[in-house]
Amino acid sequence: MQTMAKLDHKQLIREAYRIEGITASQCRSIFLDWALSLPVELDNRAAITQILEHYSSEPSDHPMTVVLQQGLEEMAMPRRRGGWRSRSRD
Repeated sequence: MQTMAKLDHKQLIREAYRIEGITASQCRSIFLDWALSLPVELDNRAAITQILEHYSSEPSDHPMTVVLQQGLEEMAMPRRRGGWRSRSRD
């Protein structure tokens, strides 16, 4: 288990929970910035899970909580990687 200092080294998630009246759109932007700044060696899914556990006392409908939960759900859905594929035509 990682420390919150390592998981949220820029304190983006922490501040999102402190901003009164923060919107879902703002939380998505913060989440993206947070995710892009995670060290490569950290498992994103585990990091999100640990952050959700840390902020479990926050309301479940807080926009940041909702965005973090959506991040977990989207990671669980496999996606096709790569660009456009062309089928060979006979």
